[in-house]
Amino acid sequence: MRNMRLVFAMVLAFAFTGAFAQKSGYKVGDKAMDFELKNVDGEMVSMSDHEDAEGFLVIFSCNTCPYVVAYEDRMIELHEKYAPKGYPVIAINPNDEALSPGDSYEKMQERANDKNFPFAYVYDESQEIVNAYGATRTPEVYLLQKQDDDLVVKYIGAIDNNYRDADEVTDRYVEEAVDALLEDRQIAVANTKAIGCTIKFRK
Repeated sequence: MRNMRLVFAMVLAFAFTGAFAQKSGYKVGDKAMDFELKNVDGEMVSMSDHEDAEGFLVIFSCNTCPYVVAYEDRMIELHEKYAPKGYPVIAINPNDEALSPGDSYEKMQERANDKNFPFAYVYDESQEIVNAYGATRTPEVYLLQKQDDDLVVKYIGAIDNNYRDADEVTDRYVEEAVDALLEDRQIAVANTKAIGCTIKFRK
């Protein structure tokens, strides 16, 4: 009996440890924090700089993840389609360069230049922002809408339902969500599972 009690106590301890170890972060409807992060052009970028924006497509991204590479052209297309309508893309690289040297700031600059990114590509070197938002994968999208002085989370998840082939996409989650906001409609699918590489959090 004593051994059974010991095993039960260990299981409870493990369960509570696991619960507290789970990453917290924003949910749809939460108010998101702004940031001030260094862009690949050396300038500091924050959402408050974009006075004319209606909201933002904040995409946690990086240089090295093959899922991100597969989506880069679609990220460019999202920015070119929705920035003029008030929803620019801001890509954030949260990876620790010690764990992923290919995601260093200098490599970010090289990648942005190679792809001619039309959007801001900023470095979350401290990982403060990714921890606040709760992203766990790259790419992972947070669609934010300005409401008075707040930035409200309206969608979290994947860009679409086929990272392998843009021509085979049948559900364009981000586009459908932004279109709903622009047309003052309810977003039909506000959460999806982000498919991609795990973010490299420093130990």
